[in-house]
This record gives sequence, C-alpha cells and structure tokens, in this order.
Amino acid sequence: MSSTNYEFATQLIHAAQEPDLQTGAVNVPIHLSSTFAQKSPGQPGPFEYSRSDNPTRQVLQKNLAVLEKGSHAFCFSSGCAATTAVIMMLKSGDHVVCGSDLYGGTHRLFGQIFSRLGITTTPCDLYDANNLAPAIQKNTRMIWLETPSNPMLKLADIEAISKVANDHKLILVVDNTFASPYLQNPLTLGAHVVVHSTTKYIGGHSDILGGAAITNDESLAEQIGFLQNACGGVPSPFECYLALRSLKTLHVRMQRHCENATQIADLLSSHPKIKRVIFPGHKSFTQNELYKKQMRGPGGMISLEITGTAHNAAKFLENLSVFTCAESLGGVESLAESPFLMTHQKVDDRLKKILGISPELIRLSVGIEDIKDLKNDILHALEQSFS
Repeated sequence: MSSTNYEFATQLIHAAQEPDLQTGAVNVPIHLSSTFAQKSPGQPGPFEYSRSDNPTRQVLQKNLAVLEKGSHAFCFSSGCAATTAVIMMLKSGDHVVCGSDLYGGTHRLFGQIFSRLGITTTPCDLYDANNLAPAIQKNTRMIWLETPSNPMLKLADIEAISKVANDHKLILVVDNTFASPYLQNPLTLGAHVVVHSTTKYIGGHSDILGGAAITNDESLAEQIGFLQNACGGVPSPFECYLALRSLKTLHVRMQRHCENATQIADLLSSHPKIKRVIFPGHKSFTQNELYKKQMRGPGGMISLEITGTAHNAAKFLENLSVFTCAESLGGVESLAESPFLMTHQKVDDRLKKILGISPELIRLSVGIEDIKDLKNDILHALEQSFS
C-alpha cells in the first residue's frame, strides 16, 4: 500500500522510511559524505554533492511532502532560510501583500533585506479576506500569511484568500509553523506553497534548526529546488536525521500540546489578574467558526495580556519555574516570552501598537509536562508578579 493511503500517524513513521536495503537498519542512516563517487566523468549516480541532494535529507523531504499533502518538499537550514528561498522567486520591482501579524524575523526579511533589492510589501489585515483585493497592485506577485499568526493567533481564511490569489494569478504562501501538518494542511485549502520552521513543532525538542517549503506546483518546485541548490542554505544530514526522529512522535506530542493548552487557557480566562486570553477554540476566541472550518485542533500556543504594567509582566516571566523564559516554541518543554521585548522587539512600535503587541502581552508555548505542574507554576507566578 502506498504511504499516501496511510493514516497520518502511520505516515509520520513510515512514509519514505523503508528499512535500509544494505543493513536492514530501521532508522534512516545519517549520510555524512559531502560528495559521491561517479562511475564516469559527468555521470553521477542518484547523488552527486550534498548541497544539491543528500540521502538523509531526501527522505525527510519526501516524508514532509506526504504529511503536507504535497508533491515536492525542500528542506533548509532554518525557517528564515526557507522563507528567503521562497521570496527569492521574485524579482526587483515585484510586490508582496503580506499579513500584518507576522513573525518578527519575517518582518525583518521583507522590510530590511528584500526592500533593498527592490521587492516591496504592503502589510494587510488578511484576517478579513475582504481586505485583500484592494491591496493588490499591478506588480503584486505573491501573498504571504501566517495562520495562526504570531503572536496574536489570528486566523486567515486560506480557501477564500486562495480564490482571490488564483483570480489574480498570484502565489499564495502560508506559514504553517504554529499549526504543524497535524492540525492543518494549507495546500488542500488552495495555498501554492507551505513553509515551516521545522525548528518548532516538527523538531519538537528544541535541539535543531531547520526550515521547509512544500508545494504541489511543478513550476514552483523547480524554482525552489534551483534556489535551494544555488544558494546552499541546506540543513546538515544530522539535523535531517533528528527531524525524522522527531516526526515519528508529532501526533502524540501535538495531542498533549492541545490538551494542556486547552486547560491552561481555561485557567487563565477565569483569573482576575488576566485581562484577556487568545486561544483558538476557546469560547472567547472571535474566529471559532473559521477555526472549526480549517483546523483539526487548537494547538499549543496561547497569548495572554496580564493586568497591571510591563513590570508585572516581567515579574510573571521571572517567577516561572516549569515554564522557561525563552524564545522559540513547539518543544516538549513549556516556554514563555514577551513578544514586545523578545521575538518582536525589532518590529516598529507603531505597528506593535496597532497589532496589540503590548508590553503586558505574554506568549506561552505549552509543552507536554504534567498539567498539574503547569497550572501550579502559572498560579504561583501570577501571585508573585503582584506581590
């Protein structure tokens, strides 16, 4: 039976991961060779040079393509490297409509790197699909969005936006990092390219850096593959091996992330020291109809605004014990951070104010620890933050 016919949990473990033909090894070997022998000059076998392709990376790419219901996947050394390669399909003079609520590193790439090369962007509230058409210009070539967004967890209607993109012959790119392939598959909803920071839920153990771009479009695949090889921002075979190891447990990790985050959101929403809680699927979430339409679960990310001042928010982060005050997300351990001072520090203060990224905003990446310990840690830190 083809691995594409398996259920998701089986695909994680078996798609493109047959036992090694030579040794029978169940796990994919780490092929550390940078170059591969040729039988005759100019006649390489399936592999020639590891920047161009590597056996371990090839398996990871095939596995990710199956998980995201795509035909081609390309892995990179980081999420920013994957983002860079996809944007590099554009040329000077092209225009991008991007979601207003994006990861700070993506803001930096658009605003400080690609702007120098003549690629312009218009931030747009894509969380109302009706805002897209008026933002499209004659030179628009791409739409870039995150859903759920970082850090405000806004959802964009991928299907509705894809219809506008197709009408205008634009490339729709969706960053699916927060949801992971377990909770959402943008390609099935009309996206042309899906990108991931595989550092996050796909890696899941805070021990790798990586990125990926997946597509069903042959022309886009050819372009991304060329850029992957030409620019060389590829992951090491060891990073690919660790990502494959981690993917085997993505389904059980995501189940626990969702379960724990749901209980933490319920706890926070009734606490007097919390001004608001943002969490997909919670009764207070304003986009629950869209959430039910395109996601299979709420994920493990929570954004909350603490009452009081930035000082109280800082004390809350300082007094956590099980949660670690650190950037990143998606690992088995719980993390907490201040987007205003950490992940989105370099975002213009005016835009932060528009988006609601206040000094009192805290972003939680809820891990898979025992829920009792997580709850107690939150309650203790809240008590100490106002003492």
